[in-house]
Amino acid sequence: MIKNLVIVESPAKAKTIEKFLGNDFMVKSSFGHIRDLHGKNLSVDINNGFEPEYIIPSDKKKLVGELKKLAKEAETVWLASDEDREGEAISWHLLEALELNENKTKRIVFHEITKNAITKAVENPRKIDRNLVDAQQARRVLDRLVGYELSPVLWKKIKPSLSAGRVQSVAVRLIVEREREIQGFESESAFRVIANFIVGGNTILKAELPKRFSTKAEAETFLNSCKNAEFVIEGLETKPSKKSPAAPFTTSTLQQEASRKLGFSVSQTMTVAQKLYESGRITYMRTDSVNLSDEAIAAAKQEITQSFGAEYSQVRKFATKSKGAQEAHEAIRPTYMNVHTISGDPSLSRLYELIWKRAVASQMSDAKLEKTTVTINISTNKEKFVAKGEVLLFDGFLKLYMESTDDENNDDDESILPPLKQGEKLQLREIIAAERFSQHPPRYTEASLVRKLEELGIGRPSTYAPTITTILKRGYVVKEDREGKERNYSVLTLKNAQIKDETKKENYGAEKKKMFPSDIGTIVNDFLVENFNKVLDYGFTAKVEEQFDEIAEGLKKWNKMIEEFYTPFHKTIENTMENAERASGERVLGLDPESKKEVIARIGKFGAMIQIGRADDEDKPKFASLQPNQTIENITLQQALELFKFPKVLGNHNGQEIVVAVGKFGPYVKYDKLFVSIPKDEDINSVNLQRALELISIKEKADAPIDTYENMPVQKGVGKFGPFIKWNNMYISVNRKYNFDNLTSKDIAELIEEKKRKDIDKVIYNWESDGISVQKARWGRFDLIKGKIKIELPKDIDIESFDLAKAKKLIEEKTPIKKAKKK
Repeated sequence: MIKNLVIVESPAKAKTIEKFLGNDFMVKSSFGHIRDLHGKNLSVDINNGFEPEYIIPSDKKKLVGELKKLAKEAETVWLASDEDREGEAISWHLLEALELNENKTKRIVFHEITKNAITKAVENPRKIDRNLVDAQQARRVLDRLVGYELSPVLWKKIKPSLSAGRVQSVAVRLIVEREREIQGFESESAFRVIANFIVGGNTILKAELPKRFSTKAEAETFLNSCKNAEFVIEGLETKPSKKSPAAPFTTSTLQQEASRKLGFSVSQTMTVAQKLYESGRITYMRTDSVNLSDEAIAAAKQEITQSFGAEYSQVRKFATKSKGAQEAHEAIRPTYMNVHTISGDPSLSRLYELIWKRAVASQMSDAKLEKTTVTINISTNKEKFVAKGEVLLFDGFLKLYMESTDDENNDDDESILPPLKQGEKLQLREIIAAERFSQHPPRYTEASLVRKLEELGIGRPSTYAPTITTILKRGYVVKEDREGKERNYSVLTLKNAQIKDETKKENYGAEKKKMFPSDIGTIVNDFLVENFNKVLDYGFTAKVEEQFDEIAEGLKKWNKMIEEFYTPFHKTIENTMENAERASGERVLGLDPESKKEVIARIGKFGAMIQIGRADDEDKPKFASLQPNQTIENITLQQALELFKFPKVLGNHNGQEIVVAVGKFGPYVKYDKLFVSIPKDEDINSVNLQRALELISIKEKADAPIDTYENMPVQKGVGKFGPFIKWNNMYISVNRKYNFDNLTSKDIAELIEEKKRKDIDKVIYNWESDGISVQKARWGRFDLIKGKIKIELPKDIDIESFDLAKAKKLIEEKTPIKKAKKK
């Protein structure tokens, strides 16, 4: 008989916990949630207090059966899922689905996976907190109601296959509104004046004029006034200053800093942090608390004293400012402060070191500085130059860590100043008046979007990463780099009593890993803002989060909260479905010079396009797809008309036409049976015959066989998911074990045979005479395949009773189950 059965939600966590528990404990994983709302219908009983209708997915039934059997044999069942609302809900679903006896079931929580924490948890069990469960259930039900009722409105009023979510739609709104701010921004120029003085024979003192001149003429007038001026130090002010360390990481600050310092995406940060937590390296990674336990503070103090000296230690207790902080009771920190780094996976070690440095630095002394401000009198002018500098007297926490910022326009330049004294006469080397331009508000990065959502009180630590992942996956937002543009700027230089006037060039506006709204994202946003303004209101969305917090604290009934939201929301749905106009984002660009018909940019069935003429005209309208770098809002009439020049024959090569055209996936060159994509940053209009031949040659070399296997060619390439080889119409990933640049025949044979073996293992049914098979897919799902037809079978299908007749029926319908539920 099993004495103690411990159930956690992940196998990695189970493996770590097992090390700290004795032989009396068996640790098993539920692999996340074992129950969920049905995927094919609403699964919420609107007429019965919004009760959710949960099911056990088919891929979890076997696991549930095994856990149920073990639970019946055990004297005590310990539910040890994570300590946040999601974890509490997982434990409650286990209690319900496994039909556990509450008298022999104990709930334990811990925010770090260490022997001490696990022992304390076992010594202090509790019952499942239904308030936390209800808060999670309220979020799940509300989001299901919004998505399930709002999406059909988008299908009818914009285009099929669209979907909408409560928090995701608000995130898209932020990005759309920022883009419109940027598009409406008018840059203004002004002249920034900097003087370089020679001190002590060869040291340069850099000083700046506090004011900027609006025009070139004003700047030139000022420089002329300085031609015969004397420059004397009028004021020399020195003040002590200090810098204090940042608080230890919360979920959002970790996501922001990992983005800035390591280049991690928000979802990558959470994936890596989850692994660190489950392996016992760090505390729980979904938290909005900046608090450190007394034990952690004492451990940090000891480590700082040993590593840097007692003068570097300063005990600090940080207060959590975030509204509704509830996910956990401690900041993200290392479980052992004396472990500075870890070996193995570079992404794990890099994030761990960032967390260690931030946590330890938070308990270190202030950095002590001396700041100096120098005021320089100009004998011929009432204006004064100012130089600023600082000296680091004691590095304190800066010895270990300095927080990054998102400020892209930081012009502060406080360097160490040379020895100076009041009344000292300075020798002028030069004065430079350079034209500078005001800059538009910055586009969001993933990190700055998380910060903005947190500032507005929208979402919680567990929701930031899924929100961003969802809006990118739906195509409402794209994250990409964009090249800058070139512009001229004026520079006036006064040197040796002479003014030199130059025009220089600079690149501006380049973007790296920034978030841009897509055309469809903009149109969906505008439609939702117009018709569902309350749902997309920032304050209202934050108020909903506060209500979830009230439910978690037992101050509000979850179904009452849902009812208050749903009743007016459903009325708006009905009214919009009945009365709202279709939205296509239509923008009239002007008239086509040849046909004299309107040229329109709008959303069509396959995305953004240009249309010449209307559907009710005598002649059918002409259509052309936009290029990847064009949007409905920024395309001009001339650019739109250029798209109708394609497809265009560039010439012939070896008796075959070479054609340049624009397709569903962007511009391409066609030669015989070969299709070659034109690089994203390349203008299709610049592709001539010579360039097309270059692209064809590159493609032919890339596609050339590198070997043969079983008398069939083997090709290689690099795709979306990394390096691969292609053989017999099979794409086979090449992992790091192999040298991709120098694959041997032995390597190729190994890769192909391994792929063939895996494909055999994937097959559940194979009705060879009918050319039909059922194969394992990702996430425990199954695919029904016949030739090029692939149908994803529903989550809850009973695969054991599935037969050829059912397969044929589904194939005849030729409608994937996942599309059917959108009717």
